[in-house]
Amino acid sequence: MSARPPGPTRWGPGPGPALDLGAVAVLVPVKAFGEAKRRLAPALDPAGRAAVARAMATHVVRAARPLPTAVVCDDREVAAWARSLGALVIWQPEQGLDRAVEAGVARLGALGARTVVVAHGDLPHAHHLAAVADHDGVTLVPDRDGDGTPVLAVPSAAGFRFGYGPGSFARHRAEAERLGLAVRVLADPALGADVDLPAHLPLAAAPGQRRR
Repeated sequence: MSARPPGPTRWGPGPGPALDLGAVAVLVPVKAFGEAKRRLAPALDPAGRAAVARAMATHVVRAARPLPTAVVCDDREVAAWARSLGALVIWQPEQGLDRAVEAGVARLGALGARTVVVAHGDLPHAHHLAAVADHDGVTLVPDRDGDGTPVLAVPSAAGFRFGYGPGSFARHRAEAERLGLAVRVLADPALGADVDLPAHLPLAAAPGQRRR
């Protein structure tokens, strides 16, 4: 993977820079579609996994509107896809998820966002992301098991250190406490319903249509 960004990193799909962030922005980390969701292999072939990953990530970016949204990635196809949706591309090759998200938060802070909502791209029923940022400290949205953190909001200037993977909810809560930031836990079944395993695939059948 080349370390050079695939063309200009910019806001919006137009021909030149048009950066004008408000107080809140959304950051969506997206892995190369062809490498994503390998735990779905028992149920889907590589092309099927890539299609599901792309559809879910598209829904998350659209669900973030009207908030300004950036995609942090290290894949040229993902970068082109993000630009086609009007998202800012933050190019972070070979950083790993935690460091890439930290770099993305810092970049959005430098562009004026005081709060950044980090929403992962595997949330087929994501909605109301602006409400996650309606808090002065850190907001944590746990997954269905209370173990992961598919969505969280942090002050961009706090120096928050991310720690994704199993047990991330507890790590992120501890990090907020280390920084002396007030913690709000927001239980939202739609935002907590990420798709990692074959048993979760029914959630991804129709992104955006919440199950009743």
